[in-house]
Amino acid sequence: MLALLRPLAWVNTQVLRVGRNVAWVCLATMVVVILLQVFFRYALNNALAWPDEAARFLMLWMTGLMAPSAYRWSAFVAIDMLPQALPRVPGQLLMLVILILSLGVLFVGVQHGWDHTMGFGGRFKSSSLRIPLEWFGMETIKVQLRYMYGSLLVCMILLISINIELILRNLISLFDPDAELPDDDSPEILQGAD
Repeated sequence: MLALLRPLAWVNTQVLRVGRNVAWVCLATMVVVILLQVFFRYALNNALAWPDEAARFLMLWMTGLMAPSAYRWSAFVAIDMLPQALPRVPGQLLMLVILILSLGVLFVGVQHGWDHTMGFGGRFKSSSLRIPLEWFGMETIKVQLRYMYGSLLVCMILLISINIELILRNLISLFDPDAELPDDDSPEILQGAD
């Protein structure tokens, strides 16, 4: 199982690093867009139409790209008193059941993400977000909402990959508590926080 876990953990680490960097850019851009809207609304008394939707777009992508790292590092709020209160083997078996149930929920989430991105919801265009191509002598293009909804699909796919990694980690620890598992790339502040 370690032979499966190591490459999956390596790929997850690389993909999540890129995702976190893109998420920080989304966050910084979102702050700039919101401050721009505040300036136009209160200083110039002329609110712009697009910043609210742009901030929502960026927030969804930021969340979709950060959630898998938080899941991998157990950084979500969780009530895990029962698995920790149980002896090691029953506690890990309970966590394994929870991870398998979570995997089922994530597959349903992928279906919803697909439906919103490629299905009915993806056919609509934004009411206010436009790519101003008239600056280059071309026609302005309205942004399709599928690009916003794509954050859900990407998030669910990444969460499935992390969930499979967590299942493998749990199984390996269950059968060999002393096994040396690959690093999960968690920041120092989270290491040993359990």
